[in-house]
Amino acid sequence: MSVLSEYQNKYQSARLERRDGVLEVTLHTEGQSLRWGFLPHGELPELFHDIGADRDNRVVILTGTGSEFSGPRATPGTSSFPARPSIERIDRIHWEGRHLLMNLLNIEVPVISAINGPAWRHSEIPLLCDIVLAADTAQFQDSAHFASEVVPGDGMHIVYPLLLGINRGRYFLLTGQTLDAAEAHRLGLVAEILPAGQLLARARQLAAELAQKPTLLLRYTRLLFTEYLRRQMHELLGYGLAMESLALFEKPEAPPAAR
Repeated sequence: MSVLSEYQNKYQSARLERRDGVLEVTLHTEGQSLRWGFLPHGELPELFHDIGADRDNRVVILTGTGSEFSGPRATPGTSSFPARPSIERIDRIHWEGRHLLMNLLNIEVPVISAINGPAWRHSEIPLLCDIVLAADTAQFQDSAHFASEVVPGDGMHIVYPLLLGINRGRYFLLTGQTLDAAEAHRLGLVAEILPAGQLLARARQLAAELAQKPTLLLRYTRLLFTEYLRRQMHELLGYGLAMESLALFEKPEAPPAAR
């Protein structure tokens, strides 16, 4: 079991605060919008594990900082991996990638995402939450994978075809399509769109209402809702990450000093 005091200040990529059983998780990079890299990629799997192991968490709110939920937006035509990573780096990416989404889904209480702005990277994380709220400034794009010469095998290949339908999901991933908040709502990715200034208040209102429900009702409903998603991850996530890693061997070998 985890205790909040043991992990509240443990992570550089998240600010944690709990009131009346509602744990608010605010992702950030040095107080600004989250910048994806090896630090959050390594921290978030462990963070989600700690949250899930803390029985005092009754509801979780996941949000971001500043004008973006996650970035930076990759530049079209540039590669996220211009050179082949070392086998040690590939192994780390594969391990963290599997545990990142599984540990999120293993949180056994309802999770609400409040997407405060564009999610250019790892937008599958907030979209896997039970209630998805978005600011009217939110946008969704998988900028870091196929458009940046990386196989979208870290869960994007599972989540977007599930949410959009297989044909629209493949189109989204192959073309680098950007969906604004209104289109994401129309397609069913997002439950509510709110002005940015009202987003967190709405998430807190919903969380407070949920937190009043009986404990086992909360936990077992979450288990029921995530079972299908966890099965999909068990079947396809490791395979997708393996394909993503294998394709990187097409890259030129990095100089020894850069590995």
